[in-house]
Amino acid sequence: MESAKDCRTPPSIMPSSKKSSELNEKQIEDVNKDVEQVSEEEEYSPELVRKTLWKVDLHMLPLLGLLYAVALIDRTNLGIARIAGMEKDLKLYVGDRYSIASCLYFVPYILLQLPSNVVLRVLGARIWLTICVVGWGVAQLGMGFVPTWGYLVLCRVFLGVFEAGFFPALVFIITTWYKRHEVQKRLAFFYLFSIFLGGFSAIFAYALTLIAPRGGLNGWQWIFIIEGVITIVLGLLTYMFVADFPDKNRFLDEKQTKLILDRVEKDRGDSLPDEMTWAKIRLHMSDWTMWAFAMMFLCATMPAYAIGFFVTIILSSMGYSVRDALLLSAPPSVFAAMCCFGFAYISDRTRKRALLIAIQTVFTIIGLFITAYAKNNGARYLGLFIANGGASACVPGVLSYNANNVVSHTKRSVSTAVIIAFGGIGGIFATTVYRQVDYPRYLNGIWATIGCQFLMLTLLGATTLTFTRRNRLAREGKLGPLEGQPGFYYTI
Repeated sequence: MESAKDCRTPPSIMPSSKKSSELNEKQIEDVNKDVEQVSEEEEYSPELVRKTLWKVDLHMLPLLGLLYAVALIDRTNLGIARIAGMEKDLKLYVGDRYSIASCLYFVPYILLQLPSNVVLRVLGARIWLTICVVGWGVAQLGMGFVPTWGYLVLCRVFLGVFEAGFFPALVFIITTWYKRHEVQKRLAFFYLFSIFLGGFSAIFAYALTLIAPRGGLNGWQWIFIIEGVITIVLGLLTYMFVADFPDKNRFLDEKQTKLILDRVEKDRGDSLPDEMTWAKIRLHMSDWTMWAFAMMFLCATMPAYAIGFFVTIILSSMGYSVRDALLLSAPPSVFAAMCCFGFAYISDRTRKRALLIAIQTVFTIIGLFITAYAKNNGARYLGLFIANGGASACVPGVLSYNANNVVSHTKRSVSTAVIIAFGGIGGIFATTVYRQVDYPRYLNGIWATIGCQFLMLTLLGATTLTFTRRNRLAREGKLGPLEGQPGFYYTI
């Protein structure tokens, strides 16, 4: 359970440094939980809190989850299109053309993360997210008409330009609505939604290939065309229904809005945005823990991207037909979705982040070893289940770990953008180390991915020791206030 290091204690009841150092963690935990509950119930009834949070969940999570699912499908459907005929038509078997087309998407995706989050606060969530979704939908549609692999690369670059602003905006917005121990379940929901639908996207794509040869187009072209049109339509729905920041929302009444802002203010003291300045950006980027979180996110996304881009190719290398490879790619994603939400529920319930991420990372390592060295196809397929489950659960875990340990909108904006940019670097890493020359087992790529998981465990250890020490010093009155916020303690 979370101790005083994980909760913000209102200054009015905070014990003296000497006295607090004499209390054991269980006592501090009980006091903080009681105060949090009483202070919230004094002004707002539990029924009002429950109904308001349910209203926020219904307004935000389904649409955002669907949008992120579409984003993930649109960036990783290249592998599906490849075995559906694109490789032959665009001669992607020549050299490293497929890896280049996969990789160059991530260049603008990485570079535009931070600028996109700055623009987000200026334009507002509704306008900015609409621009992003419609923009990448058009790029996706264009991929259905490319005559050569060079034009395919160009469309992938534009896909990266418009998707760059979407995911960090999504995480930023969600974390401004909830208290710290409520965040991971919400992040897991839309990520769960995305990997669940992403798993069945291969089956959907197979159905789209059956449209060929209508319109004189091949099956892989219909995949991009239909999915591009769907994305553009969702972009228009985004403009009409997407939620904005709490202080700008249009779907809650005045009392409900105040409830949301008060809960966040009592939890971490940053319910309203602070002014973004270059000085603040430089200050936030000087915090080494932000870069540690960024490297952890790289380590989490690398196996997720590798499986997304190469699962159908690995399955086809086992001797399965195109149809069977597409169909068999869905079950590992269903299992990953279950792991994602299960770990998120436990993490929020126990208010522990690092320990759960470490367990998930060990699962990923085990799954990768099985896929790499098992002799029969059944065991290798089982390895994909385990690796995908562990890696997918780590993604919202790392995002929540970071979100729980920053205060202020400016630091949240900067850290979210930097961390997700490193996720793009993980995508580049995944698309370049799984080389065509290593087909069909991709042992070098798998070992590179395993190495990233050991780096993840090292960084988890470093941040855990650092945050534990800072919390102890702050409780003893030797350091603080942490993050410039009286009563704030790091979540570990």
